[in-house]
Amino acid sequence: MFLSWVACRTPYSWLMAAGKGLGILYFKFIKKQRNRAVKQMMESLHNSQEEAEKLIRASFINMGKNFMEALYMPALNKENFHKHIEIDHLEIMEQALAEKHGVVVLTGHVGNWEWLSAAFTMNDMPVTAIAKPQPNMDYTNALNELRSKINVEIFSRGTSELLSAAKALKKGKILGFLADQDAGPGGAFIEFLGKTASTPMGAAVFAKKFNSPIVPAFILRQPDGHHRVEIGEIMRYEDTGDSDKDLFDLTYKMTKFLEKKILDNPTQWLWFQKRWNTPVNEKKIKHHTVKAEVTADE
Repeated sequence: MFLSWVACRTPYSWLMAAGKGLGILYFKFIKKQRNRAVKQMMESLHNSQEEAEKLIRASFINMGKNFMEALYMPALNKENFHKHIEIDHLEIMEQALAEKHGVVVLTGHVGNWEWLSAAFTMNDMPVTAIAKPQPNMDYTNALNELRSKINVEIFSRGTSELLSAAKALKKGKILGFLADQDAGPGGAFIEFLGKTASTPMGAAVFAKKFNSPIVPAFILRQPDGHHRVEIGEIMRYEDTGDSDKDLFDLTYKMTKFLEKKILDNPTQWLWFQKRWNTPVNEKKIKHHTVKAEVTADE
């Protein structure tokens, strides 16, 4: 938090220079993540090691800048955020919120996903998200405090997050899902960037239960350093009478949308994620439901 205090009083251009330097150092010295990222990119994009290393270096630089911008979040406000963030098709999100069923936001670890929330809260839209705690709880608490500075409500995994998230949708809020993480044996096994991966089904399950529209939203760093939020067309759960198939089909559709966004912007995704951590032979067959005591009339 002291670093955040310093960052908020440092010229933004200096922060970005420091973020670039941090990313280069990370690329040079954190061998385990660098090698995993290069390997996974080569397997997915079928490029050479030289080209993969070049792209991964750029992605690490973007990550370093993201870190500095996370520290800078308390300095964002309604007066200055337009200097850093532009939004394409905000009216789609406004339309989705007007339905009064909450909005499920489909996104991933693309660009500066923390600032994606700021793009909506600075437009007076209520934002919530389910976040995975970091290994270091002090870091987790600090990160959540920074998120609170931009009025984002966080539900931590491993707590009563499903009930809290369900209530958020019932209250008409935005609920963000990072859909590019390994979902374990209970996920939907879908080809993702050339390899089968266990994929989270939470976005589809919540959209089904609460009749919530799904809005794809991604934030991308532009060549001039600014961020552009790209909002896609509304997706919906389509009920054919076979809920397991319907949930899988919707998750597949969202996965392919996310995949294309990554392929179009390969330097802005976290390639060292353990995205393909769960082998197919560990797949569990189960019905997917939201186990939360929130009724349709609540």
